Amino acid sequence: MQAKHKVFLLSFCTVLLWASAFPLTKVVQEQFTSNPLGFLRCSIAAIFLIIIGKCSHIRIPAKKDIPYFILAGAMGFTGYMIFFNTGIQTLTSATSSIIVALTPILTAIGCAKVYHEKIKTIGWISIATAFIGVLVLLLWDGVFSINVGLIWTMGAALVFFGYNMMSRLLTTKGYTALEIVTYSMIFGALLLGFWSVQGFQQLAASDMSIFWRLYIWVLFPVQQLTSFGAKQCLLPTVPVK
Repeated sequence: MQAKHKVFLLSFCTVLLWASAFPLTKVVQEQFTSNPLGFLRCSIAAIFLIIIGKCSHIRIPAKKDIPYFILAGAMGFTGYMIFFNTGIQTLTSATSSIIVALTPILTAIGCAKVYHEKIKTIGWISIATAFIGVLVLLLWDGVFSINVGLIWTMGAALVFFGYNMMSRLLTTKGYTALEIVTYSMIFGALLLGFWSVQGFQQLAASDMSIFWRLYIWVLFPVQQLTSFGAKQCLLPTVPVK
């Protein structure tokens, strides 16, 4: 498969899996509170990724790069889970998805500024349209009204933007998509360990719909892998520095 076609396929899978998280999270929160849910999702995902990483013989990160992985995990998984799960409680899945959709827009702008990646005219038009969409949500009733859920969800978009920038940095240091998401997820899960007791208690009290929960938890890291896989198809492979 040509790199261009592979990018399109992986990008489509990313959008599909990303979109499923919003309605499924609403369902899951009928029995789980926000932060314990975040711990369970990241923990199960981390175990899943460790197994895949072991089979794929991923490398141990260099000691000097561990702080980058901790920061990436803190933003992309710990922070994102807290902000996203809290915000979606008072928003519809559609509204939440529109706000979080600012993340790739912010990433595109950030990469253009930091890594001098070019954005074409159609790209700038798309960015402007996305921001106008957010303003429409804020001014929906003709007055400037900010739902607290919007603030939390905007926070989720911002911290995940930070994660994308950290991931881009780690990519330039020679780490693969699997290595980046695996170690970031591990540190993210460890930081969410404060809510581990509550998470296990709520898990034990949940019903058979746990299979749906496992579905959403497992798809989350797969989304990250497809996203970074698409990016790395466009980037040269370099050794870890």
